[in-house]
Amino acid sequence: MTERKTLSPKQRRQRNREEMIEAIVNSARQIMREQGVAALNLNEIARMLGMQTPSLYEYFPNKLALYDHLFRVGTRHFRAYMAQIRTASPAAAGWEEGLQVMMAYVQWSVENPELFKLLFERHVPGFVPSDESMAEMYAALTEGRQQVGDSLRAANLDPELSLDQALDLFIAIQHGITALHLANSPDLPVGQGRFSSLIPHVIHMLQIAWKHQ
Repeated sequence: MTERKTLSPKQRRQRNREEMIEAIVNSARQIMREQGVAALNLNEIARMLGMQTPSLYEYFPNKLALYDHLFRVGTRHFRAYMAQIRTASPAAAGWEEGLQVMMAYVQWSVENPELFKLLFERHVPGFVPSDESMAEMYAALTEGRQQVGDSLRAANLDPELSLDQALDLFIAIQHGITALHLANSPDLPVGQGRFSSLIPHVIHMLQIAWKHQ
């Protein structure tokens, strides 16, 4: 028979607080997904959770604080997702790895469009992530740039481009395809539709362009 752990009053309050924050985050993400990232409304979140709006201030002092928390949630989710992709295919290298990274970036964005727009586009006027949130994002982007950088090194870079320029080119293509897929074919699986179906061709074109080096 499994013994049930008895929580102290402090532990119970902490658990209840964490559960409420998770409920607030889930409601906020639903609103952002259905109505747009900038449409976040504390009154509507309170209504969805059956509570009074002032009660939300116990968890987030204002809407920008909630956006900042969502930014950290999204960053951690994105970072963990991309790390899982690296772990799942440790043998991938060069252009194969570049293909996997680009496909994974689009896949994560399709599954989490509201977080993609909050993290990687500017949809919320006046919102600037806190230093703490930006530090986490910087760490995630540094990991991503290192992974893609290793792939590009293995693929032989065009000597006219620095590694940073090659990375920026890869990121620009990756982001553009993602944004176009979300705008035109959000309900189609990654790899289908006008734009995400081009990913293998994009990688092949880059490979051909740098193959002679």
